[in-house]
Amino acid sequence: MISVSASQLIKKFDIDFTQEVIDYASKFFEDVENVRSCIQCATCTGSCPSGRETAWRVRKLIRQVQLGLKNAAIRNDVLWDCTTCYTCQERCPRLIPITDIVRAVRNIAVRNGFMLPRHVQVAGLMIKHGHAVPINDEVKAVRKEIGLSELPPTVHSYPDALGEVKKLLDETGFTKLVEEASKGVQK
Repeated sequence: MISVSASQLIKKFDIDFTQEVIDYASKFFEDVENVRSCIQCATCTGSCPSGRETAWRVRKLIRQVQLGLKNAAIRNDVLWDCTTCYTCQERCPRLIPITDIVRAVRNIAVRNGFMLPRHVQVAGLMIKHGHAVPINDEVKAVRKEIGLSELPPTVHSYPDALGEVKKLLDETGFTKLVEEASKGVQK
């Protein structure tokens, strides 16, 4: 039997985490305070297409939010396995905006320095190229072969726009956020 002291157990809880999620998500979404009304019926998890293929269990995240288990919620790689298809949210009998809460927890995770290496890489491409998918000679050749212009109608086709994109990323704090989050990422 494992013995755990009360102080060790209490350290796992962040009594402000539930409210932090609600406050953050309320800036963008409606009815997020309904997270408190989840009855753990598992309709969300049973409906989740991603959960069939991964370890993602959305009801577990909702419970972690309810209980204030911030570190367990934000430092779990499976948080990023949700595809935001909204199936869970559409089927929730309590009308909890589950996908919106997932998105809020992801934002809180990044703001707390937790970002997966693949996300740092994609964000870095966005910062460097103004687009998350850089165009190389191979891609240009394939596009030309199938009758498309070598460059898609993105910032790649408008090099002058790159400065504007970078300015936007800087002014919104995206660049700084990625730089801070990437410090803790193991490559």
